[in-house]
Amino acid sequence: MSKSEGKTVLTPPVDEGTVRALATGEEVLVSGVIHTARDMAHARLASLDAEEVPFPLRGGAIYHCGPIVLRKGGSWEVVAAGPTTSSRTERYIPPILERHSPRIFIGKGGLGEAALEAFERFGCVYLSAVGGCAQSLANAVTAVRNVFYLDEFGVPEAVWELEVENFPAIVTMDARGNSMH
Repeated sequence: MSKSEGKTVLTPPVDEGTVRALATGEEVLVSGVIHTARDMAHARLASLDAEEVPFPLRGGAIYHCGPIVLRKGGSWEVVAAGPTTSSRTERYIPPILERHSPRIFIGKGGLGEAALEAFERFGCVYLSAVGGCAQSLANAVTAVRNVFYLDEFGVPEAVWELEVENFPAIVTMDARGNSMH
């Protein structure tokens, strides 16, 4: 964990102590690898054991996002990466935390009591990204490293492994049982 522009910079994978030190209302920047996941990916992740998941989640960040991507030659470019409503995924969050130990969820709209209890129990935070800023948030994406479940789930529901730099967010649910929602 470091500081930039007076904000905490989280570089996944992060450890439990780092997220337990964060407080609601704190502005953060995420730099490193994050994975997008919407409803279908959450259902899949909640049912798999860690060794069955084709990408690392321990200490990682899951972004509730269905990015808009363009294929350019042999690579992908993210042109819009706004957050999607997180509440649809809430029932999957406790089993994902128990099985895979991510430390960060990013989305919009907040989550309820079940997620808040799981965040406190397992040491995780919920970061809110600003909805309506999809193109600006895409500017924080420096590379698409990989994509998983694309053929099965389609573009918006696939898991996109993104490299981000200074992705802005606010801690709105912390690992101490506090929520701004």
